[in-house]
Amino acid sequence: MSRNILIFGAGKSTSYLLDYFIEKSGPEALQLTIADLHTDHIPSHIRNHDTVTLSNLDITDAETRKKAVTGADIVVSMLPARLHHLVARDCLDLKKNLVTASYVSKEMEEMKEEVKKSGLIFMNEIGLDPGIDHMSAMQIIDDIRARGGNVLLFESFTGGLVAPESDTNQWNYKFTWNPRNVVLAGQGGAAKFIQEGTYKYIPYHKLFRRTEFMEIPGYGIFEAYANRDSLNYREAYGLQKALTLYRGTMRRVGFSKAWNMFVQLGMTDDSYTVENSENMSYREFTNLFLPYSPTDSVELKLRHYLKIDQDDIMWSKLLELDIFNPKKIIGLKNATPAQMLQKILEDKWTLGEDDKDMIVMYHKFGYQIDGKKKQIDANMVVLGENRTHTAMAKTVGLPVAMATLLILNKKITTPGVQIPIRKEVYEPILEELKGYGVEFREYEVPYLGYNPDSVAG
Repeated sequence: MSRNILIFGAGKSTSYLLDYFIEKSGPEALQLTIADLHTDHIPSHIRNHDTVTLSNLDITDAETRKKAVTGADIVVSMLPARLHHLVARDCLDLKKNLVTASYVSKEMEEMKEEVKKSGLIFMNEIGLDPGIDHMSAMQIIDDIRARGGNVLLFESFTGGLVAPESDTNQWNYKFTWNPRNVVLAGQGGAAKFIQEGTYKYIPYHKLFRRTEFMEIPGYGIFEAYANRDSLNYREAYGLQKALTLYRGTMRRVGFSKAWNMFVQLGMTDDSYTVENSENMSYREFTNLFLPYSPTDSVELKLRHYLKIDQDDIMWSKLLELDIFNPKKIIGLKNATPAQMLQKILEDKWTLGEDDKDMIVMYHKFGYQIDGKKKQIDANMVVLGENRTHTAMAKTVGLPVAMATLLILNKKITTPGVQIPIRKEVYEPILEELKGYGVEFREYEVPYLGYNPDSVAG
């Protein structure tokens, strides 16, 4: 008898997820119902597959949504994060298990007791970051503990970047995910972490000038800036006694220093709208943030303001974005500076049809065992195939799909609103991911972390 998987949302991140379900539909007796506002965007090999039913569904239409959930054996929500709670409430009322790739929201947290009491599984944060980062980290942390070790340091970095062969601009970057998130990265409070037993905070205006470096053999050196809250998972990972906890976002070296120019100018501000933004040229936008001068050009004013020499690489990075062009028009009504900057960047940083993206992840584990301090570094690199089958879609979609099948087959059984930090979740998924080229390499390296005898702070 076939089992029906209901998938809400068929956007960018679902290419591998849908292919995986189609591939498994025969041996696993699966029927797929794909509910989306725009089902015409779904590729024809999926749309026309005999196990697939399409539903043009508006997620805010409660009656139709509930009807769809009623007919499902398990529900996958690939909707924008703010809409998951609508689906979650239906799943709770109609006693259906749920899988999402998003962070556990406040609304999801509030359902915790009821979900557990109902014996349901609401699996969240099972994409890339959050997701593969949790699973790969917990596998190594659990192994260190099983050997009698005590974790002193945990650092974790992830980046959605462009593959070396598609790296064709001076920023060494293209958008592989939601551009808005990139433009607003780091805002909304200081970055917070622990280093060598001391709490550290980096305010937004300094965030992109405090970076850490790491090398991935075969791919060169990367930099990382701190995420907003590195202490989020201290409890979940059981790292209350760790002396260093730091999570960050990876970029190619030089990106952060260049991005900092936009921060210092005020171009990433999303808190107010600009008059007449719709008719404004790129040049006028740039001039908004600079002092008036009766004689100096916009270029000269910007160079003075940011103290950029004519032969500085920063200058050519700005020129490449065409921000001084008087003919290109923003074309967005009542836009914030951040929205206007995003529009300018999308001109240059959108993936081309044959461009390939690249996911990089890097973990560091410092630990003490038998009186000795040791360290394991682990990294993962995944390359995309093209603009549809991206590394981002692969690393987000496959873990979601695999978890869905494991829950359906009763291999994952622990109820509750959860993230993938249990062995019953991470072991089979990390093992299966290896077959898709998603795999970590581990290295023993000297432990350079905390020294109780030093006076450094």
